[in-house]
Amino acid sequence: MTKNERPLRRGWTTGTCAAAASKAACAALLTGDFPDPVAVTLPGGQQPAFALARWEKGEGVAMAGIVKDAGDDPDVTHGAFVASTVRRGPKGSGIVYRAGPGVGTVTRAGLPLPPGEASINPVPRRMIAQAIAEVAGADADFEVEISVEDGEEIAKKTLNGRLGIIGGISILGTTGIVIPFSCSAWIHSIYRGIDVARAAGLDHVAGSTGSTSEAAVQKFHDLPEIALIDMGDFVGGMLKYLRSHPVRRVTIAGGVAKMTKLAQGMLDVHSKRGGADLDALAAVALEAGADAGLAERIRGSNMVAEAFQIAVAEGLPLGDTIAAKAWATAAAVLDDPAVELEILVFDRNGVFLGQAPFSPSHGAPSHGASRPLNRL
Repeated sequence: MTKNERPLRRGWTTGTCAAAASKAACAALLTGDFPDPVAVTLPGGQQPAFALARWEKGEGVAMAGIVKDAGDDPDVTHGAFVASTVRRGPKGSGIVYRAGPGVGTVTRAGLPLPPGEASINPVPRRMIAQAIAEVAGADADFEVEISVEDGEEIAKKTLNGRLGIIGGISILGTTGIVIPFSCSAWIHSIYRGIDVARAAGLDHVAGSTGSTSEAAVQKFHDLPEIALIDMGDFVGGMLKYLRSHPVRRVTIAGGVAKMTKLAQGMLDVHSKRGGADLDALAAVALEAGADAGLAERIRGSNMVAEAFQIAVAEGLPLGDTIAAKAWATAAAVLDDPAVELEILVFDRNGVFLGQAPFSPSHGAPSHGASRPLNRL
């Protein structure tokens, strides 16, 4: 970080905002006054305070709302208005959670909440209950309806539809704090996608590095949408979760650059982790049958995509060799003979360039190299 740069600012989860809004609304229902600002206790013990953006009180009901600040994270819910409407519940009912406008409802098994429940995740529910207990006592009976303005539109930018969460966004958070560019939300969406696929009884899931490879692998295997996992750059994160939550068949699909990185042993294939090694790729070209001249042209390419264009034009099966070596990297993480692993390589237009066919992800593959591509 240079002297002109500042540290990235942290923000607050939708769960934290919902808890703070619920506390303010409950306090107003009991006392007639809305605390502003309103403080809540996070799972780690921190006690941030929030200004209310809107509040209303009626007969037996109160509503308070907070505008979410995600800090410097590119969060799709940054600036969203998160509101809580609190009503008294029947004696002994405890806290009952409802999905208001803009908050989704769970419709598929495999998520942390059963079908029919408001998509307010377990940690935010505990935070809301604790916040209400701070003003109403531990045995309080209330109905809490969480809503998010324009939440149904915001949800279109998330994976909620694929996970079977309809009608809006989810109220999320495990620490209450948004750490900029932590990628934790993406990794957790990978986990939930696998959970939903397993709960639906699917025996084949396909993780893709981007939308082009996802569309290509769906067509290649005629897969339902629920089987598609948007793993992005987090190949290792997906594979590690599958190791403890297995399915019978796993496909890893990606473009030439990211699959070359996987072949070189990288389990996080983001560009910031480093580029693919063209010297090592040239060595693989020789292994795939290239002569010295062709290998040198591949070594001198500006990028991996150009190297593959050269290989394709010369009829060199570079994609298959890269797929085999990527298979070795991925299989070492899964390490389960009961799980069959496949690698598919596509170009930026979704054209198929190579495959390591399904083989048990334990020991040496039957179709090629048993170790990843080593950097030179």
